[in-house]
Amino acid sequence: MGIETAAASLAATFVGHSTVLLESDGVRVLTDPLLRLRVGALIRHSPLPPAAVYRDLDAVIISHAHLDHLDVPSLRLIDKDTPVLAPLATKRLIKRLGFADVTEMEPGQERDVGPVRIVATPARHPNTRYPMGAPGNTLGYLVRGRMTAYFAGDTGLFDEMAELAVGLDLALLPVGGWGPRLPEDHLNPLTAAKALVLLQPAVAVPIHWGTIYPPWLPPAFNSSFRRWPVSFARYAAHLAPGVDVRALEPGETTRIDAAESRGAPA
Repeated sequence: MGIETAAASLAATFVGHSTVLLESDGVRVLTDPLLRLRVGALIRHSPLPPAAVYRDLDAVIISHAHLDHLDVPSLRLIDKDTPVLAPLATKRLIKRLGFADVTEMEPGQERDVGPVRIVATPARHPNTRYPMGAPGNTLGYLVRGRMTAYFAGDTGLFDEMAELAVGLDLALLPVGGWGPRLPEDHLNPLTAAKALVLLQPAVAVPIHWGTIYPPWLPPAFNSSFRRWPVSFARYAAHLAPGVDVRALEPGETTRIDAAESRGAPA
């Protein structure tokens, strides 16, 4: 049964940290690939993803240039004919890895990948890869097929979230981090729940938690990181009770069908 006759559906696999495999209308999009055991001093505490996650991709989208989101060794694992959509001031780095099709994006710019349209959206987050590095930007993305997903990347809360999409089916929202505190340019469980009030998705999946930790923190800190999605779900139940919050363990997949949709995207 082809895409034209099959029921509309959207699948999201939480790979870990800010990495999600989105599957929509036969198109496979991987966000912020982090596919290895460590990033600098940060250690992975969830299983490594199988190669099936990052093979046969139709696009990679990168939200910003921080080392845990634009990870060079992880990108080396991905087929080099995969189109990469990335922020400003990153094209040269990504092309040096062998990728031929790299598009630097700004909010509002679009790229069609098969029947899916990927739209860059604004985000509120620092944007340089290294101190004194070239200025770039920080992005979220809408992945629009017959159903629409929003990948927030790393961001703080901003009022314009309410204007990003109408009839949003899925929101992938960061709720944590890898240190003992979260600055205002990161969503936390409460501000991510407030974002749901603005976005009004049918389904929300918390990301950016439970994957990489600094080894020098006491175990009590590490275990507390796993409470972030639980706290997010509790806040969401009060602030946005109509949103179905699905907290996935790294490696788990959720699917949304047309019956759960809030309507056609704008």
